[in-house]
Amino acid sequence: MLPTYGERMVMNSEIGSGLDISTINMNSWNSNSYAAWVERFGKPDEIARKILADPMKMLSSLKDLFSEVKGKRILNIMGSNGTKAVALAALGADVTIVDFSEENRRYALDVAASAGVIINFIQSDILKISDYIESRTFDIVLAEMGIIHYFTDLNPFMKIAFDMLNKEGIFILKDFHPVSTKLISYRGSTAKVRKYKITGDYFDKSIEKVEVAYDKHLDSIDVRQFVYIRKWTLGEIVTSMAEEGLIIRSLKEEPNLSSEVFDRGIPKTFTIVAGR
Repeated sequence: MLPTYGERMVMNSEIGSGLDISTINMNSWNSNSYAAWVERFGKPDEIARKILADPMKMLSSLKDLFSEVKGKRILNIMGSNGTKAVALAALGADVTIVDFSEENRRYALDVAASAGVIINFIQSDILKISDYIESRTFDIVLAEMGIIHYFTDLNPFMKIAFDMLNKEGIFILKDFHPVSTKLISYRGSTAKVRKYKITGDYFDKSIEKVEVAYDKHLDSIDVRQFVYIRKWTLGEIVTSMAEEGLIIRSLKEEPNLSSEVFDRGIPKTFTIVAGR
């Protein structure tokens, strides 16, 4: 079994030896993410106004799962820029983000302040959350988009989700579909010329070095930041949940929901709802 998120040691001539993935990824996420979110969403007061105008719109395809959240306690795992958390808080939820990025924390809290809502932000490795919060605390645990590939062992992550749920609570995991992330590559920058090919290995277990997600919003930055990720199969994800006691209530595979229609037949994301 691979070491966990905070234990895997990277031995690579590009970065030196003896550095763990958690530290490398944390350093990358603390470099330019605040500026990236300003480029992506606008200044905190600007995105706050958009969120308050229609909080449900910010929740996108998850909105049906959050139709009644007033008074509920929600844990937003690795909640990044806080836009989902602020939207949920605007709907009356008591929201806590756990994320190890100081720049994410500043942006999220600035957006919350501009929106006139309160969110709790714990700056920590999610696997250490029990140092801050008692178990069985939350009605909903949410992990949304680009989360699980940061773990080299999914079981400790799923155990956290299980432990944080109260008896009637639900765990919502929405992420990129492995068919799109592990199998398919494309060429071309527009829908008219973009061509898809199956070039990957669905069962590949290697750890990859990739550009950090927010970099695409910072065209002016000369020095790019990189992170290390492990892409999981859908079977590995479901199995790790079952092994940690989570009971799956639904698994929904979703097409591309953007205006581009050229890849509608390819699963782009998935959403799993599970409970204790």
